[in-house]
Amino acid sequence: MNFVDALPRDLLALLPPASVEISSRGHQLDELRNNFPPGTDVTITFLPGDNTRHTIETAVALRRAGFNPVPHIAAREMASREALDDFLTRARGEAGVVRILVIAGDVARVKGPFKSSFDVCASGLIEARGIESVSIAGHPEGHPFLDPAPARAMLGRWRDWGRDTGIDISIVSQFCFESAPILEWMKELEADGLDLPVIIGLAGPATPATLMKFALRCGVGNSMRAVRNQIGRFGRLLTDTGPDDVVRGLARAPAAATARVAGFHLFPFGGLRKTANWLRDVRQPSNAPSSRP
Repeated sequence: MNFVDALPRDLLALLPPASVEISSRGHQLDELRNNFPPGTDVTITFLPGDNTRHTIETAVALRRAGFNPVPHIAAREMASREALDDFLTRARGEAGVVRILVIAGDVARVKGPFKSSFDVCASGLIEARGIESVSIAGHPEGHPFLDPAPARAMLGRWRDWGRDTGIDISIVSQFCFESAPILEWMKELEADGLDLPVIIGLAGPATPATLMKFALRCGVGNSMRAVRNQIGRFGRLLTDTGPDDVVRGLARAPAAATARVAGFHLFPFGGLRKTANWLRDVRQPSNAPSSRP
C-alpha cells in the first residue's frame, strides 16, 4: 500500500493544490509550465542580493502563464518606503498579485526603514495597494536570529492586524524532516491562542546531500537527524528522500492536532520535475483514502 492510501481525506485534499516556489530570476518558468498546472500558487523567493525588478518581471511572466504569483518581500532589503510602495503598486497592477509572503530577510545590515516583517505591515501600504492575503514565515525548529517566545508574540500582532484590516493572514512553515517538531510547534501556537491558518512547508524529493545543504542554510535543527539516518540506511548520498515520512506523521496525529493546517507548500530542492512527480503520485492514490479517528 502506498503511504498516500492511508492519508485521511482532509489532509489528502490539501496536497494536490500545494504551492511551489521558484527563484526571482525566472529561469525555471519552462520547467514549471511542463510540470505544474495553471492556477498553482507560485512563490517567488527573494534571497540576499536579489533585485525587486527581477521579482516583478517573474511575477508578470507567471501571471501570463496562468499561475498565481506570490512574491516574497524581504523587509530588510527594502531601501525605502517609496521602494516598497513602488513594488506593491507594480506587483498588483502589472502581475495581478493579491497575495504576498513577507519575511524579515536573512541579512545583518538593514538597507532601509524596515527592520522586521511587521514593519512592512505597519507601513499601511499593503492594504492601500489592494493586497488581499499575507503569508508570514513560521519556524517549527526555531531560527538562528529569532527567540521563540517573542517570535510567537509577533504572530499575535500579525493576527490582530489582519483582523483590523480585513486581510487574510496565514503562516507558511519552514520545512522539517520529521513531523514531531511541526506538531509540537502547532501545539504551542494553539496554547498561545494563535488561531492562524498554517501552510506546512515540505522539502520536495532530493538527495540527502542536497537536503543537508539547504537545511544548514535555512537553520533547520534537530530533524536533520532523519536525513542522516537516510544516509546511514542507504550508505550513499544519491538516493532521493521525499516528504513521505513528514506527511505520514501528520496523518497519524489526532485530527485536533492538525486542525489549523490549511495547505502545503513545496520547496523543490531536487528540482520542479521531481517535486511534481511526487505530487502527481499523491494526486493518484491507488485506493480510497481512509478517515482519521
